[in-house]
Amino acid sequence: MTLSVLALNTGSSSVKFALFKKAAGPLEMLCRGKIESLHSTPQLFVDGKQIEADFVRRTHNKDEHGELITNLLSWLEQSESSTLIAVGHRIVHGGRDFGKPVLINSSVIDQLDDLIPLAPNHQPENLKGITAVMAARPSLPQVACFDTGFHRTQPRLAQITALPRALTDDGILLYGFHGLSYEYIASALPRIAGDKADGRVIVAHLGHGASMCAMRERRSINTTMGFTVMDGLVMGKRPGTLDAGILLHLLQDKNMSPDEISVLLNDQSGLLGVSGISSDMRELSESDSPHAKEAVDLFVYRAIREMAALIADLGGLDAIVFTAGIGENAPDIRARMVKGLEWMGARLDQKNNNRNATSISASNSAVDVYVVPTDEERIIAENTFRLA
Repeated sequence: MTLSVLALNTGSSSVKFALFKKAAGPLEMLCRGKIESLHSTPQLFVDGKQIEADFVRRTHNKDEHGELITNLLSWLEQSESSTLIAVGHRIVHGGRDFGKPVLINSSVIDQLDDLIPLAPNHQPENLKGITAVMAARPSLPQVACFDTGFHRTQPRLAQITALPRALTDDGILLYGFHGLSYEYIASALPRIAGDKADGRVIVAHLGHGASMCAMRERRSINTTMGFTVMDGLVMGKRPGTLDAGILLHLLQDKNMSPDEISVLLNDQSGLLGVSGISSDMRELSESDSPHAKEAVDLFVYRAIREMAALIADLGGLDAIVFTAGIGENAPDIRARMVKGLEWMGARLDQKNNNRNATSISASNSAVDVYVVPTDEERIIAENTFRLA
């Protein structure tokens, strides 16, 4: 019987997963998939194909995560003829205390629960995955892997704000996110970028949630997200960097409540808010609407500006890596961003860019440019195998 670990990324409406087994070299992936439509009729997809499995929850069972994850554990073991030895979880926020993956116990759960106010749309869902596995398999080791952990190598000046010191000491820091994605890219850089892997690299994780990370020696130097996932780039439904005075204006002059502002910032802004059409970059890029065009233009403009700031932190630039949904699949967005860096000597090979090749920089480019699919689940699995 194969011994395997499961990497889980539990969200509010879906559960993404990947099953890995230990091999002589890198971990071998057995399958990858997701459960969608948690709140209606759940559907299981494995390796891109819908599986006819009974994942419909009972009529009066409100714990949809618990039942579905219990079903998933059993189905995976049976279908892949494997025995689970541990489960690893993506946890969005690790705060100051968790810079590295940890084995989960009741104390860890309590600490992660305390961080819910810092990631209210993600942390509670991540924790549901932990409690679901704990209920289904109480003796199964579980490991928490943090999206904030990769950025704990940043210098202090990149992590603090200019608020009073007492607030900084109380934990108001620029934590950064998408760390599991950046950790994977950092691990893949030597194979892809050769001697430049340890140089001055910017990784652009561009998806519905978007950020960038400046790396030197494959360690985080700075990143665009900060105290929460709302900072930095324009995103699908989040505005990115925003003058704090705007929030005071909304509170004091527009009489908006904190809850209304939370909905505005998390669900109504970004590409969706500017376009009034969609948060999906593909749909906006194909639209004839001038508002859609302006939303895309703003996304690119702000991305170039943020990238230039990271170049200043690095003192130059050796390579750019595009990853995540937009980064991996939107040649026009990549082309426009690289064109904004022509002053750095960056040039694209249009043919390679249009076919989403791994290396897309022109032969005369002073900056290497790559497209690398990220694999957060593999990083979770590697850390889980190591700790469990």
